[in-house]
Amino acid sequence: MRYHNITKDDMLNGDGLRVVLWVAGCEHRCPNCQNPVTWDINGGLEFDDDAKREVFAELQKSYVSGITISGGDPLHTLNRSDTGALIEEIAERFPDKTIWVYSGYEWQDVRNLPFMKCVDILVDGEFIEKMKDNTIPWRGSSNQKVIDVKKSLEIGKTVLAMK
Repeated sequence: MRYHNITKDDMLNGDGLRVVLWVAGCEHRCPNCQNPVTWDINGGLEFDDDAKREVFAELQKSYVSGITISGGDPLHTLNRSDTGALIEEIAERFPDKTIWVYSGYEWQDVRNLPFMKCVDILVDGEFIEKMKDNTIPWRGSSNQKVIDVKKSLEIGKTVLAMK
């Protein structure tokens, strides 16, 4: 897996103060995407042990609510294995931190990925310019959903964390 940036003390990409990992690679290529530099699966830097230590050091801070994994698309087909392993390790090492994932894929297409059980919130769906809405929290366009993953998996239907 490759990444472009690790943002610290972020308040825009999920609830609370977060660390954000911006993963490389996106197959969706949404017109007017806010982050097209992250589309290339071979772009950015290798997510190596030093990068992992940097993320984990942030997660050890008591005031950090959790991690948001965005991009690009962390659920790009070539990222899923590495993203999944990272999510599972974070969930195990930091059980009190929340894990948010932003993906252009729809919930119904990724809900059966084995590591999804460790994700708290999924913001799903491609960005659609004509549905852009700056008044809704944590989304770029109104078609995107903020999904409570654990509740959705528990009851077998989509539960929105926020409308």
